[in-house]
Amino acid sequence: MKNILLKPIGVVHSPYIEPKGVPIQPARNNNIKGSIEIFPEFAKGLKDIEGFSHIFLIYNFHLINKTSLSVIPFLDYQSRGVYSTRAPNRPNHIGLSLVSLLKVEDNILHICEFDIIDGTPILDIKPCIPDFDFTNVNKTGWFEKAPKKLSLTKDDGRFIK
Repeated sequence: MKNILLKPIGVVHSPYIEPKGVPIQPARNNNIKGSIEIFPEFAKGLKDIEGFSHIFLIYNFHLINKTSLSVIPFLDYQSRGVYSTRAPNRPNHIGLSLVSLLKVEDNILHICEFDIIDGTPILDIKPCIPDFDFTNVNKTGWFEKAPKKLSLTKDDGRFIK
């Protein structure tokens, strides 16, 4: 199979300049605001996005230099398969976050409830549509017995060392 080449469509502007200390999931970060600058050649694709309260951001974990198929996730003490976690050092270093869209000004999306580092390349944006995106989730694997609390956990830098 051939390699896939992706071109960023924009960049994140965030108060987070390094991973360490960032809330580990966007839903736990209600007060911090940031923006997504969409490059001019892709701005036309923002038409009608202001009608959505939440959007999915697909991005590149640009600060990650290693890959591992087993990781100890933030909320656990046991090694897990990377695909059963949200750890960033995955084979393709692709991130996914659901964020609140506050407003759109030209090619700038103003967001909150995010956990993304400043300068992160945005690969794609998709609107959140509950009828499409959510189902009755009744199993959450190892997370059901996670010994740590999500609301208290921040990035400790373990994935960029």
